[in-house]
Amino acid sequence: MRIYLEFALKKFQNKMVYRLDFFMGMINTLITIAVYLCIYKALYGDASTIDGVTYQMVATNFVIALGLSQAFTFNEMFMQDKIKDGSITNEFLKPVNFKLRMLSENIGEGLFKVIFHFFPALLLTCLYTDICMPKSFANLVLMLFSMILGYLVLWLISFIVQTWSFWLFSVWGIVTIKNVFINILSGSLLPLWFMPGPLKTVISCTPFESIYFTPVRIYLGQLSGMDIFKGIMIQCIWILALYLAGNIFWKKGVKKLVVQGG
Repeated sequence: MRIYLEFALKKFQNKMVYRLDFFMGMINTLITIAVYLCIYKALYGDASTIDGVTYQMVATNFVIALGLSQAFTFNEMFMQDKIKDGSITNEFLKPVNFKLRMLSENIGEGLFKVIFHFFPALLLTCLYTDICMPKSFANLVLMLFSMILGYLVLWLISFIVQTWSFWLFSVWGIVTIKNVFINILSGSLLPLWFMPGPLKTVISCTPFESIYFTPVRIYLGQLSGMDIFKGIMIQCIWILALYLAGNIFWKKGVKKLVVQGG
């Protein structure tokens, strides 16, 4: 396990080398928060609530989802680049698990963005807007646990898409479409509270709700008791299903792999 911690640490340290990226990332995050909160404020106008959802709840949903999206940072072209230049064969010779190596580096990069991009922007945001506090300390702890599960759900979706690099020349288009679906259907940009009933039913049958919206609802206290247990169990079921699907694509792709040149 130590070697994978080293991969995460090295990725974290590599990101720290680029000082300009640190400042620009923080400014970009702050601008993103400010723009979307202004849009939500304009949509609410003088209304205190819409369909029982307050502006403060919407702002909290967006800020938490943005923070999670910073943590959930992946190099979506990692596997494709390795396959294209043939270096993936060298990865198979290393005494490490390729998938865990990918996961470790993604975690390292995500931690960097949360600490140096999101947290400074969040502190500045709290100066001019109210963010809901967690319902209780227990809700905060359960939200953090649910957040980890949400991370694994999204990472496994990304991994499955990346394995299609074994069959496709480029997965960039599919990655873009996947990200659009996730941004819309996970509740990160538009809270799922405002989705039409039939669409919410469809979304509940997909893994997208488990990525951001479940942790947010636990944080706000909209889920409690057995509802929290049910939400976490749904996340675990999706993790298992996506893990098995990812393994199938990975094994079939490795068998198909042909590398020419050197």
